[in-house]
Amino acid sequence: MEKHLKVSAIKNGTVLDHIPAEQLFNVIDILRLYTIDKQVTFGTNLESKLLGKKAIIKISDKWFKDDEINKIALIAPQAKINIIKDFEVVEKKVITIPETIRGIVKCMNPMCVTNHQPVTTIFTTIAVEPEIQLLCHYCEKITDNKNLKIISNY
Repeated sequence: MEKHLKVSAIKNGTVLDHIPAEQLFNVIDILRLYTIDKQVTFGTNLESKLLGKKAIIKISDKWFKDDEINKIALIAPQAKINIIKDFEVVEKKVITIPETIRGIVKCMNPMCVTNHQPVTTIFTTIAVEPEIQLLCHYCEKITDNKNLKIISNY
């Protein structure tokens, strides 16, 4: 059986793999990939044994700091990060949910100041298992997996 790449290889850069297909555009938004001047290639609804359907993003000549990449852990906790040099994977990174989350998630409390004023949201991660729980810095309400809403940068 012949094997074909569905998304072309990159010479140098970062590959984000095993992104849930429905979260692809949230990952692009959170990482602000639309602002970089490097080649960005993505594929979605690709077959995955782990997820059923997955997305993948390849960014040429771009490497992220751990704190940048960890921002996507809220919506793509099983994502894999591969660092590519000369078409070879030279490093694999595991993402983790940061202790502090700024400007990515909306507070679920409708009365929170962040929902009425131009204030950047700040949360402290208080639990990851069995579900994510984020404590709002301003109103001290807890936002969980069921109420997690990503703030769009568009």
